[in-house]
Amino acid sequence: MKRKALARICLGLTLTLLPAALTGCTFGFASDPDDPNEEVKEEPIDTSVDTFQYDPALSGTSITLLNSKAEIQVALEKMGAEYESRSGVHVEVMPVTDGDSPYTKVVSLYNSGNPPTMSILDTTDVIALAEEKAADLTEEPWTAEAAGYLTEVNGRIYSFPLCIEGRGIIYNRTVIEETLGEPFDPASITTLADFTALLDRLVAAGMERPLSLAKEDWSLGAHQLQYIYETYNGTSEGAQEVIGQIRNGQLDLTAYPRMGEFLDAFDVLKKYNVSAKDPLGADYDEMAIDLADGKTAFWFNGNWAWPNLAEAGAENEDAYGFLPYFMNNDPEDFVNQKIQASPSKQVMLDGQMASEKEQAAAREFLNWIVYSEIGQQMLVKTCNIIPPFQNNPYEPGDPLSRDIYTKVHAGEAFNASAIVPNDHWAVLGAAMQKYLADRSDRPELIGVIQAYWDEQE
Repeated sequence: MKRKALARICLGLTLTLLPAALTGCTFGFASDPDDPNEEVKEEPIDTSVDTFQYDPALSGTSITLLNSKAEIQVALEKMGAEYESRSGVHVEVMPVTDGDSPYTKVVSLYNSGNPPTMSILDTTDVIALAEEKAADLTEEPWTAEAAGYLTEVNGRIYSFPLCIEGRGIIYNRTVIEETLGEPFDPASITTLADFTALLDRLVAAGMERPLSLAKEDWSLGAHQLQYIYETYNGTSEGAQEVIGQIRNGQLDLTAYPRMGEFLDAFDVLKKYNVSAKDPLGADYDEMAIDLADGKTAFWFNGNWAWPNLAEAGAENEDAYGFLPYFMNNDPEDFVNQKIQASPSKQVMLDGQMASEKEQAAAREFLNWIVYSEIGQQMLVKTCNIIPPFQNNPYEPGDPLSRDIYTKVHAGEAFNASAIVPNDHWAVLGAAMQKYLADRSDRPELIGVIQAYWDEQE
């Protein structure tokens, strides 16, 4: 409890400094901004066994890796150093600086004639750049280990899936059980009505508002609103199909079932939101503290929120996990059975300006991550990443990532990624903020979404 109390004190200081701090924030498409300088507990890596075959001809080569996932900057530097100690290949990890989008950064480096050998990008960016800039990775051996998590562009593979990230309704099981005085089985909640009834029971037991709902446009416009595309049939192909129908005017959003179901679910989150009286005044770090302290029992978010919960006092042994984003009352509908989990970050290899030796070294580094005993460990234990590769035997250490890992392997996750324009989360996130604050109604929000797609080419 001392750590949690300290977190609340620190939060007060943070709020005092907030106007100055906001200018330094970088909001990622797939995950929230984490502190790259935050000290993270690491599991030890066993380096005694290494059967990977290194190419001695590559020793002395230098390659660069542009990193847009700030929270693993230090971890990637450690991975690069370990790989260099064994291969002789130097890996320089270049962070995307505050204020730059990954896409803008990599394009500017290409324009300056000095692109990175590899770039960690969002899937949208890879698709935009692949055929012009990227090396073809279709024949790489690791593609066989990442079945279901590969991104194809016109039938070819141009990117390495770095990690799986998932999202849903995070629960604190201990808090639920202590509040209700009985065991809680997450599998017993199978519909939106079940979830609403559970929320009502928590309120009746004294938890005034059991749920936290982030106000940030990236959370509302990407993590939440994109359910209307991703739940079309639970596949990335389906998401693109429905986006095409919306953009081309073939689908009336007012009559599209998933649009109404999404808003039904969102309205439940709004009603029980701990910040319902001032939803646009909600603080992200405070939400983590509320869930860890037991003021709330649920938080809509993804596994990238674990560093925030750990900072608030949560421990790896605690009973956190995910419920689906319940959208209707059909227990057989996959949206009520599974959480969304997909490869959110991709590594693109430069095929335009990198030399043959640099490309070979980069390919070896990617294979080292997948096939070496040390690379496998460091991906999971050092980077704290959920691996998309079937041959990786290591499980993540924190309960959120472990829960997603378990659900992926049990078939309880659907892999759908909506490929949307780069301004989608900002423009439509602002529209969602108005709806969250009851400054617009359903027809107005749906009209804004339709108008956005009408403007796309």
